[in-house]
Amino acid sequence: MIPLFGAGDVESAVSPERAVEAVRDAFIAYARGEWSMPPKVYVPAYPAGDFRAMPALGAGHALLKWVTSYPGNPARGLPTVTGVVLLSDASDGRLVALLDAGAVTALRTGAAAVLAAETLGRPGSAAVIGAGVNGRAAARTFLARGQDVLIWDVSEERAAAAADELGARVAAGREEAFAADLLVTVTPGHEVLLDRGSLQPGQHVSLMGADGPGKAEIAVAELVRSRVFCDDWEQASHNGELAHAVEAGTLGPEDVTELGAVLAGKAPGRKSDEEVTVFDSTGLAIQDLAIALAAMERANALDLPVVPLP
Repeated sequence: MIPLFGAGDVESAVSPERAVEAVRDAFIAYARGEWSMPPKVYVPAYPAGDFRAMPALGAGHALLKWVTSYPGNPARGLPTVTGVVLLSDASDGRLVALLDAGAVTALRTGAAAVLAAETLGRPGSAAVIGAGVNGRAAARTFLARGQDVLIWDVSEERAAAAADELGARVAAGREEAFAADLLVTVTPGHEVLLDRGSLQPGQHVSLMGADGPGKAEIAVAELVRSRVFCDDWEQASHNGELAHAVEAGTLGPEDVTELGAVLAGKAPGRKSDEEVTVFDSTGLAIQDLAIALAAMERANALDLPVVPLP
């Protein structure tokens, strides 16, 4: 019998603070070569969305996440992200747990956004742009870490609902939100939010929305004038914000630092208070593995349903 973590079970098992710790450890393990991650596979179903298969191996376990990204779904009353995470014992191949992919994704997205902001940014105000599921996860993680946070969304109603739910504050306007020292953008990535000259000296932005082909939250001209970091060069250079600059020939691997290298002490992070830092997140299977393993730590304390093996 295999334990099944529904969305609520994942949230009960893994707090935002634990998620940050787990994701940090995963980045470091991956940077040290202790964890491995074959490339993410995209199965396009455009223009509606896409499917993604994401494998990882580490800490004696293997993981596969089969997940969707359908940005237009909320308008139809459906979630953008749905799917399942399969966790197996790497020593004998046994399936040991099934987890709701949407909840795992939200937790690790919020954790990665805030971890990057804390690692690469300077202390100051924080704002989250986008009040969907993953935007709320980022705001919740900021709050759990003791950081006040503003929320802004193109829908004032959605921003107000998120702020009420989380105990955050709605930004008075777009300008106030985008002036934050620590900025997290979690939008569908269909239009550029940050044109050339948008980011001011000392600002940091975690770009979480452009996680697939054709998406962008920042203009190439603004990206290349900043100090650039990413979650994984191979993945980001093909399917993240970096892809547009790579295609234009204005950015190469020597211009980008992976966050894991900074966390592992292999590369420097922010070099001055005036430096503008940008983190391009495409979402990594190692992050999902970290959350799944953290959830398993609490499996015995939860009243989980179980499913039989086929």
